[in-house]
Amino acid sequence: MDRTHVTVAAVHDVGPDAIAVELETPEGFDAWPGQFVKLVVTVDGEEQPRFYTISSPDVAGTFELTIGIDPEGEVSPRLRAIDAGDELVVSGPYGDAYYEEEGHVLVLAGGPGIGPAVGIAERALDDGGEAAIVYRDDAPIHEDRLAELGARGASIEILTPADTLEAAVADALTDDTQVFVYGFADFLDDATTAIEAAGGDPEVAKIENFG
Repeated sequence: MDRTHVTVAAVHDVGPDAIAVELETPEGFDAWPGQFVKLVVTVDGEEQPRFYTISSPDVAGTFELTIGIDPEGEVSPRLRAIDAGDELVVSGPYGDAYYEEEGHVLVLAGGPGIGPAVGIAERALDDGGEAAIVYRDDAPIHEDRLAELGARGASIEILTPADTLEAAVADALTDDTQVFVYGFADFLDDATTAIEAAGGDPEVAKIENFG
């Protein structure tokens, strides 16, 4: 989809300094959970592009972006102030680290990486598959959706920044698991080390680096 003005359907607080922005799906937009879009916000007359990963299980009618708020940032504080009915400029989807109807998924998420993690896990369960999430953060977000996933049979492990990933990954990884990794570079390093230690192959994991 080329640059398109998209209407905001709703905005929700989903944790400390984090919001979920629900957008009306424009005609012709099709995406899988784990793909990302480019959102363009004009600040002081200059366009500021930002990339956000889709955190809803599908894009039927609406789709969701989970956005961490940096109080000192140029863009995210403005996004916190938006309301239903406002418009944002969006293009995409982009990326190749997304769900493709794999039957058994394990998502390793650091910080805002929990957005695509919950979307992928929800979609996998909706499709009749199995899902596990290993999530590390100092201030967890999307706790309600994680609880709902656990109630539906997904394996959910929430870790603090002081915790290592190895044991949780080893418990969740099986021979037929498709692994996804979403987070910042230091988390990706820890995740790939944990995958390898558990006998998995980091080369076949679907990985998105948030910077």
